[in-house]
Amino acid sequence: MRIFADLHIHSKYSRGTSKNMDIKHIERYAKIKGLNLLGTGDFTHPEWLKELKNNLEVDEETGILKSKNGMNFILQTEVSNVYEKGGKKRAIHNLIFAKNFEIAEQINDVLSKYGNLKADGRPTLNLDCAEMVEILKDLDKSIEIIPAHAWTPWFGVFGSKSGFNSLKECFEDMKKHIFAIETGLSSDPAMNWRVKELENISLVSNSDSHSFWPWRIGRECNVFDLKRLSYDDLFKAIKTRQGFLYTIEFHPEEGKYHYDGHRKCGVCMHPKQAKIRNDLCPICGKKLTVGVLHRVEDLADYPEGHKPKNAVPFYKLVPLAELIAKYYNTTPNTKKVLSLYFDLIKRFGNEFNILLYVDKDELKKVVGDDLANIIIKNREGKIKVIPGYDGVYGKIVIDEKEIQENENNIKKQKSLFEFK
Repeated sequence: MRIFADLHIHSKYSRGTSKNMDIKHIERYAKIKGLNLLGTGDFTHPEWLKELKNNLEVDEETGILKSKNGMNFILQTEVSNVYEKGGKKRAIHNLIFAKNFEIAEQINDVLSKYGNLKADGRPTLNLDCAEMVEILKDLDKSIEIIPAHAWTPWFGVFGSKSGFNSLKECFEDMKKHIFAIETGLSSDPAMNWRVKELENISLVSNSDSHSFWPWRIGRECNVFDLKRLSYDDLFKAIKTRQGFLYTIEFHPEEGKYHYDGHRKCGVCMHPKQAKIRNDLCPICGKKLTVGVLHRVEDLADYPEGHKPKNAVPFYKLVPLAELIAKYYNTTPNTKKVLSLYFDLIKRFGNEFNILLYVDKDELKKVVGDDLANIIIKNREGKIKVIPGYDGVYGKIVIDEKEIQENENNIKKQKSLFEFK
C-alpha cells in the first residue's frame, strides 16, 4: 500500500493560518496533491479537538482516523516548549502523536498544567523537552514525539538562536525515545547525514502547512510502502526504515533560513562569507541571523557527500503551481495558473503523479514543450534556487539568463561586503 503522508499541518486555530483550514478544505486539497495520510494538526486545541471528533471516526484496531470522504488522518499536534536550561532561554517545537482520542485527551489534561491550550493551536508550554517526553511516555507508551523543523534558528532543537548542540543535550536520558527528527524546509537529508548523532535517527519531512493550497500542503512529505495502514505500522516503518521508501523535499535553498543574512539590510551571505566577517552584517554591523547551512557546518562530523548505509532516499521537488507561476512570471494563486493547474489535475489525477510519473510526451499535449521540459527538469532535480535568508523565502529560477543575473548580483554583493 503506497502511502503519501504529510504528518505535520495546522488547523484554523493556529496563529497565521487560513480561516479555511478545516477538514473539508484540508482533505479536498490533500487529494488533489496526491496525499492519502495527514496529521490532524492542533489536537491540543479544545475547539479543534471537538471538530475532529465530529468529522473523523477512529478505527480502534489501526488507530487511523477516517473522514466521511475517505481521507486518512493521524492525531498530531505541535507544541512550543519555552524554558530556561544551561543558563539560556530555549524555544523548541515538538510534534506529538496520539493513537486515539482518549489518549489525546489525556495528553491535553497533562499539558494544560504548563500552558494555555486555548490560546493557540500550537500552544506555548513552560516545560523542559526531556521532562515532557518522560511525562508523555509514562502516560502511554504509544505516544510518539518528534522534534519539529530541527534546524530552524529560533524554534529548532539544533537552532542557532535557542537550540542545543545535540539531541542528548536537549533530551538527556529521554533521548532513547527520540527516533526521528523533522528536517524542516531549510534542510534536506543530505545536510543531516553529515551529523554523526543522526546516523541512527530517521529523517521525516512534512509541510508544516498553515494553508490548504497545494503549493503549501504536501510540499514536503513521506512515502511508505505498508502492508496495512495503521498507527503502529507507520511508526515502525519510520523507526526501522523498512517500508520507508523516500521523502519529498522542498529545495532547502527555498527555505526562509537557509543562508545567513539580515533582512532589514537586504544582506544574504553564504556561511563562508559570514564567518570571515565574524557573522556581522556588513551594512549595519549587527549580528546576522545564522542560517541552517551555517549551523550544519558548525555541527557536522562528516564532509559534504557523506551518506549513511541505511539512509532513506529523497526527491527535491518544486510544487507544480510554483513552476507554472514561474513560467508565466506571476504568483501561484492567479486565475491563469490555477486554471492550467486544475486542467492538469483533471487529466492526470493528482499533483504527485504529474511531478513524478507522467510521461513527457503526455505533458506536452497539455502544456506544450517549454513547460513540459521544466516539469521534467524539476523531476530530475535540476531546478536552480536563489537561497532564502532571515525569514525571506528563496526563489526558484528556470532560465539561464536569470541564473546569470543572480550570480552577477552575488559577485557584486560579495565585493561590497569585502570593501566594507
